[in-house]
Amino acid sequence: MDALSGHLLPRLFVARLEALLTDSPFRPFASVLVANRGEIAVRVLHAAREAGLRSIAVASEPDRFALHAMSADIAVVLGEGPASESYLDMDRVLAAARDTGAEAIHPGYGFLAESAEFARRVAAEGLVWIGPPPDVIEALGDKVRAKVLARAAGVPVCPGFEGDVSDAAAVQAAAAEIGFPLLVKAAAGGGGRGMRIVREASELTEALESAAREAEGAFGSGHVFLEKFVEPARHIEIQIIADSHGNVVHLGERECSVQRRYQKIVEESPSAVVDDALRAKMGAAAVSLAKESGYVGAGTVEFLLAPDGAFYFLEVNTRLQVEHPVTELVTALDLVDLQFRAAAGERLPLDVTPNARGHAIEVRICAEDPAFHFAPQAGRILHLHLPSRPGVRIDCGIRDGYEIPTHYDSLLMKLIAHGADREEARVRVLHALDELVILGPRTNVEYLRAILEHPSFVTADLSTSFIDEHMADWKPDTDVPPAVLLAAAAGEFLGPRATAAIPDGPDGVRAPTAWHALGAWRSSDAPSGRDAGEGMAP
Repeated sequence: MDALSGHLLPRLFVARLEALLTDSPFRPFASVLVANRGEIAVRVLHAAREAGLRSIAVASEPDRFALHAMSADIAVVLGEGPASESYLDMDRVLAAARDTGAEAIHPGYGFLAESAEFARRVAAEGLVWIGPPPDVIEALGDKVRAKVLARAAGVPVCPGFEGDVSDAAAVQAAAAEIGFPLLVKAAAGGGGRGMRIVREASELTEALESAAREAEGAFGSGHVFLEKFVEPARHIEIQIIADSHGNVVHLGERECSVQRRYQKIVEESPSAVVDDALRAKMGAAAVSLAKESGYVGAGTVEFLLAPDGAFYFLEVNTRLQVEHPVTELVTALDLVDLQFRAAAGERLPLDVTPNARGHAIEVRICAEDPAFHFAPQAGRILHLHLPSRPGVRIDCGIRDGYEIPTHYDSLLMKLIAHGADREEARVRVLHALDELVILGPRTNVEYLRAILEHPSFVTADLSTSFIDEHMADWKPDTDVPPAVLLAAAAGEFLGPRATAAIPDGPDGVRAPTAWHALGAWRSSDAPSGRDAGEGMAP
């Protein structure tokens, strides 16, 4: 490991100094290492500096000059590009913390954020873990154990079977009682892996076996269970924040129904179908589960909302969520700062009014090609222009000249807009997308624009089937404006031509080169690749 250029200027702000001089239980820390990369690392590093903390970044070799490494007071290179040799290597991350004098570690999301083992090792080093206790991470990270806790807390749980799935007779009997369609789900992990929809009894055995194999490969555990598949359903999640004194509050809901293969694409707050009464019920359920589990810090309790207004517990994300900015914009709270305060032992404010400030919508901008099976893209950012408009926020992880590696998740930035109402927020997102310029790798910007302009999105007629129902036949606009042609042509002279095709897609079709694929124009000095490497999707 080696340190990048930076300065070591510890800054204790007054509140922490005052806490030291009193009998307050507040336990200050003066520096924080962010064990992550990309836009979330930049976000947390900025919050650390706002709080008067010395900020420390870690980076892989390809990320040596990435935006997050340049945003910290000091950055440490951990190792080579694969996440297993850098961001997922606990020994190297902890060594970086020791070498730089870090006093706390914030894990961001993905990578080690929900690793109980890492949280325990952080505490064993005498460092402050900015997250829930390891035992809580462990209990809530297992979906079966989480359902047991939810039932104990009086939270509505979707009908299911969590018994021994190797007992064929018991499984078939349970499936008949639950009713079809049902869902086979992995007990560990997330991101849609280890999940299968089963619509009739003849499909059940194969679904159980294939889901277990996938879960074993992805999470190291092949434990799966059955759950009623609710359709059509909305994906509604409740943001919670808890301190170490037993205080828990909820900050309202987020609508995350627009998903592709269980990966969220567009998120908003509040939900158009959640009224005050339903919000109070869902919020109370989330708070009850947090108290039952001994939760501390920021977390998200996720629910399925059925058309009849019934809601069912899904899971708990024991970390900050990718979509946290929409909650921040409608509550005027800084969730990362609240995480710092909870980890330091402070009592958190309890006078929170959920969704008191209009409406916010977030879109995830990724280096991927929606026209070619959403293949991840790599290459150099030739030019970046971020929108600057009223009510628009950009959480960005890239900069001009940055070379996007092939090893990690494809998320580049999040564009979030706030408005007095949903329509104003929606239009502001569209205007900001029009202004955004990313010359280099292909992105999903045009796809996002199509989602926000779809009549069903405009009227908030949403469900988790939105993408399958409305976007399955989407194709990019092939009528390329002259300005885009000129920009693509100019880009070809800024570096070697991208002449290599990316590997075969699922249908055996090979993508054309950058110059020939002007329908989703791109120019780069490196071939794009489908390998997302070992990064973990948030």
